[in-house]
Amino acid sequence: MPWGLKRFQNTKQSHFVTFCCYHRRPLLATEVSRQVFESALERIRRKFRLRLYGYVVMPEHVHLLVSEPEQQTLADALKSLKQGVSRRLISKQNDIGGPLKPAFGLSGDHFWQKRYYDFNVRNAAQFMEKLHYIHRNPVKAGLCERPEDWAWSSFRHYATGIEGRVEIESEWTARKRQRAEGNLCASVELPHSSQNRA
Repeated sequence: MPWGLKRFQNTKQSHFVTFCCYHRRPLLATEVSRQVFESALERIRRKFRLRLYGYVVMPEHVHLLVSEPEQQTLADALKSLKQGVSRRLISKQNDIGGPLKPAFGLSGDHFWQKRYYDFNVRNAAQFMEKLHYIHRNPVKAGLCERPEDWAWSSFRHYATGIEGRVEIESEWTARKRQRAEGNLCASVELPHSSQNRA
């Protein structure tokens, strides 16, 4: 870790995390590589029991908005995620358009940059700012025209409730859980509601 940089974990705060591919090479540029990342992210979400509020997989970096894990530390979860993705992608090298190692000059230890950026999200305004930043990132990078056009992010879940490879902690997910448990309240008629006009 760079001198003077402190990580504040075990604070019960959400974290905005960014990590990059080695030398910012576009190692996540293919659909297959992004799918591998999403599958590994879901595995880590379950294993470490963390809540994922938002994410985007870009060709050369990743942004996550996550809780602290219930099991172990955020650093442990990210280490496991990065190791799992690099192992799977290097072993799948022929499935993603040719040999990954020689094409990008990779050694087994250098798929990702060693460190990651971690910002403690302290309030609702920061949370929304980071979530919007995550979802707008592919548009800003010129990869698509609208956030909903980029399949490798949590935006579509927030917009429609659609379930992807990775479970997103949101109102959609909370309602689904409540329905499954039989705890969802019945609808309530409001005096000003359009229900009464029909």
